[in-house]
Amino acid sequence: MRRKLIAGNWKMNGSQAANAVLLQGIKDGLGNAACAVAVCVPAPYFAQCQSALAGSAVGWGAQDLSVHEAGAYTGEVSAAMLLDFGCAYAIVGHSERRTYHGESNELVAQKTVRALKSGLTPIVCVGESLAERESGNTAAVVGAQVDAVLAALSGDELGNIVIAYEPVWAIGTGKTATPEMAQEVHAMLRARLAAKNPAAAERVQILYGGSMKPDNAKELLAMPDIDGGLIGGASLKAADFLAIVAAA
Repeated sequence: MRRKLIAGNWKMNGSQAANAVLLQGIKDGLGNAACAVAVCVPAPYFAQCQSALAGSAVGWGAQDLSVHEAGAYTGEVSAAMLLDFGCAYAIVGHSERRTYHGESNELVAQKTVRALKSGLTPIVCVGESLAERESGNTAAVVGAQVDAVLAALSGDELGNIVIAYEPVWAIGTGKTATPEMAQEVHAMLRARLAAKNPAAAERVQILYGGSMKPDNAKELLAMPDIDGGLIGGASLKAADFLAIVAAA
């Protein structure tokens, strides 16, 4: 039985004052959650999260990492730096990184490998645009994204990643995939994983990242291959985030 994971992605939001209130609210309201819980925060707030969350049931991570170990790469943040602040997770290949920073499937695969070799759990994001969905290319686009990652991993390494399916057309648009639409893609992804390592595929958490909110979380999380959520806007309000955790 796969344990559910609810991971917040704060994106480029936050301040020390706002973060302190949000993190305290999450800790105070978490109780004995049956699922794993994490927040992925902007790099300047790693130290604050490490201090606020140490000893709690909430893990923390980054929204990206460099493919390089160290060196003359101005503005990059290495896996070693993430580990220095106790990060457990690193999001790789988020649609905003792919769109605004031109990250290719191959670069996302390299970042996945870097995270794994460093002891971080990569949350590998895949997803299609509205045009790609409407033209019937969801399976081809999402399949190519995940296949690039699978090609870079051994069968054993496969079991140590998390995948997040984020239909780009459902992020911040008010549109949401129905539970059945999301499940169809999640099942396709698990079949892709199983073709490489069936046992590992059963362990991999596949999260839904297309505007999961308190009012739709329960139905989405009831699907057999939806193992949690990568939560954007709702992760910035403790009550909303906790409601999704409760649904999981």
